[in-house]
Amino acid sequence: MDSVLFQFGWIQIRWYSFLILLAVIIASFIIQKEAKKKGMTQDNLLDIIFYVMIIGILGARIYYVIFNLDYYGQYPLEIIKIWNGGLAIHGGLIASLIFLTIYTRKKNINLLLLLDIIVVGLILAQSIGRWGNFFNGEAYGREVTKQFLENLHIPNFIIKGMYIEGSYREPTFLYESILSLIGFIVLISIRKIKKLKTGMLTSIYLLWYGISRLIIESLRSDSLMLGPIKIAQLVSGISIICGIGLFFYSIKNQKDYEKDKLYLK
Repeated sequence: MDSVLFQFGWIQIRWYSFLILLAVIIASFIIQKEAKKKGMTQDNLLDIIFYVMIIGILGARIYYVIFNLDYYGQYPLEIIKIWNGGLAIHGGLIASLIFLTIYTRKKNINLLLLLDIIVVGLILAQSIGRWGNFFNGEAYGREVTKQFLENLHIPNFIIKGMYIEGSYREPTFLYESILSLIGFIVLISIRKIKKLKTGMLTSIYLLWYGISRLIIESLRSDSLMLGPIKIAQLVSGISIICGIGLFFYSIKNQKDYEKDKLYLK
């Protein structure tokens, strides 16, 4: 699979970069629309989108590099080449959450309500971003036969693209992309429910993505490792626990999402 979308002389635009940018634009549009309904100022909105995008990408890259130190220790100049792939979503989420926690305290903004607004756009961005992994030959599973892929009734270009390092691979990127898309539909549907409590969308996101990633990671053969442990499964397990805790906390302690305000008094 050609990873280059198009080229002008020495300038290359890669599918990976294009799809990440597309994911950010679409997620930003969804987030802006809901945040404005909740009364967020344009300045705060632009600050959040800009800094979360930058900090999220840096966090995703640093996280990936940390768990590939053997390689990047030998080739340190490769660290800056993010267009070749190597962004770990969990690193981006952790870095962005730290930033948002600090920012919302400084600006007196309701963090849980803001996260509820963000996760709806975020999970759709994750669905789109996984296709960047496809074009870079990443996020794949075990060796399978061509017949196995044909039996999935997926387009032929995906089957061709899953021929990686001399063998066909299970398209785990596709599984996660589809599950994230379904997660988006679930979240945007739940958001319309009356009496929905603030924090519940975030809790459902943590549960949905945590369970999805926990299962899919068991099928992947290019996972980031911490000794014998797949680090994404460990983080997903923590995500599930946090999601359960936040779900019950929201029921007992939070206002209705529909009536809650972004700016705290």
